[in-house]
Amino acid sequence: MASSPVELAGVITGIACVWLAARNSIWNFPTALVSCALYVIVFWEARLYSDMALQGVFIALAFYGWYQWLYGGPQAQELPITRATALQWTWLSAVAVAYAVGVGYALSAYTDAAIPYWDSSTTAISLVAQVLLTRKKIENWILWLVVDVAYIGLYWHRELYLTAGLYAVYLVLATYGYLEWRRLLRANLQPQAA
Repeated sequence: MASSPVELAGVITGIACVWLAARNSIWNFPTALVSCALYVIVFWEARLYSDMALQGVFIALAFYGWYQWLYGGPQAQELPITRATALQWTWLSAVAVAYAVGVGYALSAYTDAAIPYWDSSTTAISLVAQVLLTRKKIENWILWLVVDVAYIGLYWHRELYLTAGLYAVYLVLATYGYLEWRRLLRANLQPQAA
């Protein structure tokens, strides 16, 4: 499958979106809306249905995250960067495993999905990472590092070379995002001078 102008536009807006998120900028969310809409088309054409559906969820989460980042903090103020709790990790991990197995089976049994379990597993991890991002949990970047590596292989295998390249860039940006958010988190935890 050859790269298309829609895929190229998705790559450009995707890079902008992740760069803005790594910089802790609220503008990552409107940029995400454009990128996700473009990737609905790309993944439909590549028969990566779980990834296509994921873009729809990402669109909903972009609206949710946009609101949360503006008003989800104490007293409806800007949401601060924090760490996920053990309970959040337990719940999100259980959901991810159930999704990966259940959707992987459904894709395998009922569709012509190219790589059903790989597709559903990367989608499950992406969902957890995106939920953590909407709540400004620093661990979102660690999950993005893991899933970006898996996506590079998946998209290369499906001959989506621009998108595989995009995920290589995402890998670099996720590293930067983690380091930047760690710096901001530490700065916020420092006692304020009186």
